[in-house]
Amino acid sequence: MKHADKRKIAVILAAVTLLAVVPVIALKGVEFGGSDDAGSQVVEEIEEGYEPWFTPVLETMIGGEIPGEVESLMFCIQTGIGVGIIAFLMGRFVERKKWENGGN
Repeated sequence: MKHADKRKIAVILAAVTLLAVVPVIALKGVEFGGSDDAGSQVVEEIEEGYEPWFTPVLETMIGGEIPGEVESLMFCIQTGIGVGIIAFLMGRFVERKKWENGGN
C-alpha cells in the first residue's frame, strides 16, 4: 500500500470519528431520540387522542411491549443479515470481474 493511500485512509477515519464524536460533545444534555418517537410526537401535536391503526404483531402475541434489549437484538440481527447479503453480492461482483478479465 502506498504512503498516499495510508494517508487518505487515516484522514477518512479521522473524519468519521469526528462526525460521531462532535455532536455528542457539542450538544451536551440533548436527548438523541429515534425517528419513531419524533413522528409519534408530531402526530400527537396535530391530533390529540390519535389511536394507531394497529399494534405490532409481536407485541400482540406476547400481550405487552417488547423490552428494549430484545428490540435492539432484533435490529442488530436485521442489520447483520443485510450486511451479509450486501457483502455476498459485492464478493460475487468482484469474482465475476476476475473471471471476465481472465482470472488475473
